[in-house]
Amino acid sequence: MTQLQKPVLLAVIGSAHGTGGEVRIKSFTGDPLALKHYGTLYDKAGRSYRIKSLRPGKTVVIARLEGVDSRNAAEALKGTELFVDRSQLPENLEEDEFYQDDLIGFIVVDETGEEIGRVKAFFNFGGGDIVEITMSGRKNQFIPFSRAAVPQVDIAGKRIVVDRLAAGLAGDETKPDMEGKDHEV
Repeated sequence: MTQLQKPVLLAVIGSAHGTGGEVRIKSFTGDPLALKHYGTLYDKAGRSYRIKSLRPGKTVVIARLEGVDSRNAAEALKGTELFVDRSQLPENLEEDEFYQDDLIGFIVVDETGEEIGRVKAFFNFGGGDIVEITMSGRKNQFIPFSRAAVPQVDIAGKRIVVDRLAAGLAGDETKPDMEGKDHEV
């Protein structure tokens, strides 16, 4: 088993597809069909997976993995996250391209330059990418990771710029996290 130095999540295996061992995969790559070009993929425990074939589905890709030849074997993989090591990813990205994983820890500022937090994590529950922001003294906030909500990603400055209104943070400045704290009414 292989332990990745800096794992980057590329996909999650969904349910079985058919009876021959195929699986549905939700890919987080720009081109879902490019998943097969990353070579060997690994789960959190370091088990390896190789894609034998890959084709588009309606909202996912359908894959046949080496060694997975039955529906039962495919069903046993449901929910398995597939990773590659960061070193396997190309470094020569286009000007406006980046890896979300590289943005973790970036400072988050609003359109006026006021610091509002730090990037904690990224999620995608099916409706688009979401960024979690750690807010000083307040509950973490989840905002859409869209051009409207995040109009600028400054890689060199290690910060992202958020449009408070588009991100749903307008009027949020005065809402401290009072959960579990004593306060007067």
